Amino acid sequence: MATPTTTAPAPGAPAAGAKGPDRVRRVKRSPALRRMRLRRALPGYLMLLPFAVLFIGFLVWPLANSLYFAFTNYNGVKPPSFVGFDNFQRLWFEDDRFRKAIVNSFVYVAAAVTLTTGLALALAVAFRGTSWRDRIMRTLFFLPAVTSTIAVALIWRWIFSGEDFGLANTVVGWFGAEPVQWLATPHWTIPILVLMAVWGGCGYGMVIFVAGLNAIPEEHYESARLDGATAWQQFWYITLPQLKPVTTYVVITSLISAFQIFEAVYIVFRAVSTVGGVQDSGLMLVPYLYDMGFTKFQLGYASAIAWSLFVIIFIVSMIQLRVTRALREL
Repeated sequence: MATPTTTAPAPGAPAAGAKGPDRVRRVKRSPALRRMRLRRALPGYLMLLPFAVLFIGFLVWPLANSLYFAFTNYNGVKPPSFVGFDNFQRLWFEDDRFRKAIVNSFVYVAAAVTLTTGLALALAVAFRGTSWRDRIMRTLFFLPAVTSTIAVALIWRWIFSGEDFGLANTVVGWFGAEPVQWLATPHWTIPILVLMAVWGGCGYGMVIFVAGLNAIPEEHYESARLDGATAWQQFWYITLPQLKPVTTYVVITSLISAFQIFEAVYIVFRAVSTVGGVQDSGLMLVPYLYDMGFTKFQLGYASAIAWSLFVIIFIVSMIQLRVTRALREL
């Protein structure tokens, strides 16, 4: 009686009892299939290559250099020398101007973001409709957001000029008062900057809030009206809770923009004294960075200021997100 013979599977062939997924895995790993996928993906990678080169050359590489310079003593002429954390130690524990810039920045940010967000929401509620009047008003309030920052700052400098031709002093003169040196009076510096920020930023926030308001289902308001809810109750219990994600976005973008204020301080107050105004009353973090880096050529120290600003903005944004999430869960 003949005995059955067994033949060994050919090299690379699936075993007799091999399951379907194993065969699929082997096919997927085959060199021919990988080459075919690479040929299909190659045109896309080649099209992305110019952007990747620009992204690395103009963003990643400067950021890496800035992080390295933050730990060096560098003036732009001599080669940088590594000093470790000396720049950060001097910045946070010895530099009085940096502490002044932090205090001014937080006072300015708190006032500007609060007023801008509140006014933007009020304007959005007032002009959320589709009539021509609402469209025209939204356009007028949004115009400062798309106007040249330099031109706007020059106009504000003319408005608060200490001479008689300044618009603010002209209005003051109508009431028989003496001209005020607005830009040379320290306690007027931050209020003027806040006024400029609110005027320039509330239109952008208003547009975002209008989009959020139009996304709220009208059925919520109809049910509330049927239950006898007043307009204020509808706003407090329907509008505000539904706008929490939009409010978070507006607040965080306003925070980042406010911490990065530069043009208003540099153009409006530099003509009076230093880059931060009289007695550094308008000194903020970015103007101080500019002063140390491009006026005194302490580029390593300026890089330390830049990364400190990044950490401050990151921490404040994370706190804002955490607070918003906690309020949403209530």
